Amino acid sequence: MVRRGQSFLSLIYAFADFISVQLMFLLSYWLKFTSNWIAYEAPLSFKHYMLWSFIYGIIAIGISYFLNFYSSKRKKQFSFEVFKIIQVHFISLLMLLSILFVFKEVHVSRSYLLLFLVNCILLTSFYRYMVKVTLKSYREKGYNKQFVLILGAGTLGRKFFDNLSHYPELGYDVVGFLDDYQDQHDVDLSRYKPIIGKIDDLESILQEILVDEVIIALPLNAHSKYAKIINVCEKAGVKALIIPDFYDYLPSRPYFDNFAGMPLINVRDIPLDELSNRFLKRTFDILFSAIAIIITSPILIFIAIGVKLSSSGPIIFKQERVGLNRRTFMMYKFRSMRMQTEESSDTNWTIQNDPRKTKFGSFIRKTSLDELPQFFNVLFGHMSVVGPRPERPYFVEQFKEEIPKYMVKHHIRPGITGWAQSNGLRGDTSIEDRIKHDIFYIENWSFLFDIKIIIKTIVNGFINKNAY
Repeated sequence: MVRRGQSFLSLIYAFADFISVQLMFLLSYWLKFTSNWIAYEAPLSFKHYMLWSFIYGIIAIGISYFLNFYSSKRKKQFSFEVFKIIQVHFISLLMLLSILFVFKEVHVSRSYLLLFLVNCILLTSFYRYMVKVTLKSYREKGYNKQFVLILGAGTLGRKFFDNLSHYPELGYDVVGFLDDYQDQHDVDLSRYKPIIGKIDDLESILQEILVDEVIIALPLNAHSKYAKIINVCEKAGVKALIIPDFYDYLPSRPYFDNFAGMPLINVRDIPLDELSNRFLKRTFDILFSAIAIIITSPILIFIAIGVKLSSSGPIIFKQERVGLNRRTFMMYKFRSMRMQTEESSDTNWTIQNDPRKTKFGSFIRKTSLDELPQFFNVLFGHMSVVGPRPERPYFVEQFKEEIPKYMVKHHIRPGITGWAQSNGLRGDTSIEDRIKHDIFYIENWSFLFDIKIIIKTIVNGFINKNAY
């Protein structure tokens, strides 16, 4: 059954959050007005600040309930909790500022409010992390279990059982399987939990055995049984979850969408489809590329002179690449090779000791300095600072036939560097491995992920042994 303890645990979390807010009020007040560590500012009375801290605590708890933050997060990663904590406290502060404005409380210190906000986020994140680590350890030892019944002992059910056994820290225990074809499976089921009945026995088994969740892992030809199964589960107060028989065709994070009043499974969740995420990424791209161009301008001038002196021809090499939504654009690089025909440059792969390269060109390719003009591509909107590397149309047509899911990379803007490149997959390396990294980035994008890739690119250095 759905545990009654979850509602009690929610109350404990709410109480702990409220206490955390009041503790951070005391710490922030001391840091700002008593410790002399921060520039002195005449405060309102302690009781006055304490009143608003009390109101803030109530607002934060209300927002947490509204955002469903006190529900079970057994299956969630800690990063999800941190995101929710930041969301709760930012919304709570905005609401508090609105109340202060209405009541004309203009003398409350703004720097104190900022300090209070940061401290609340840090303390709440810390204690939630400690709780999560403690619960994981507790569950690994066999406590705080949730019990699962799997419907279907076929490929789907067995795959789920195997996967679940790799995560003991989640605290799930399979009580058994229900299956109508117990004697027709062509594998040894002895290493799995026992088959304790048939699908039609579900109602009686839920009355006899403590079950928290029922996992429906039946093939598509058993679709007619779903309605009855779900009704039985809801009648017993047990959660029902469905593993689609076609899950192998889905990415790691599909999600439900709604179109024309019908629920649809969107087979690829792309965070950058959201306007707010695109706006954040584009704003960062413009600021970062503008600053990068200004800082590297002496290097740009030096390379331009070097290219001009090393061989005849234009300083900037422009080449057609495939970008966002399969649209082509001209990508800029410092020219590192002698002049050649357009067909040759568009269809030939650069090799080690390539005779087309100049000596100066070899240096700027090895150090990735030839890529610097691509910051102008970022400013023009052709590229992003971080994203999958763009490829020439000739090779795109070739790779899309040879490599599964290759074209997924064109759902977002290409980048100067990416998750694949920051992990060493540059130059003459596996295209398949690069695509796997690109798809992981596309499905798991976040602003902090971009920052991590940029830092990792800088720390690993720009010299690439595979860059010919």
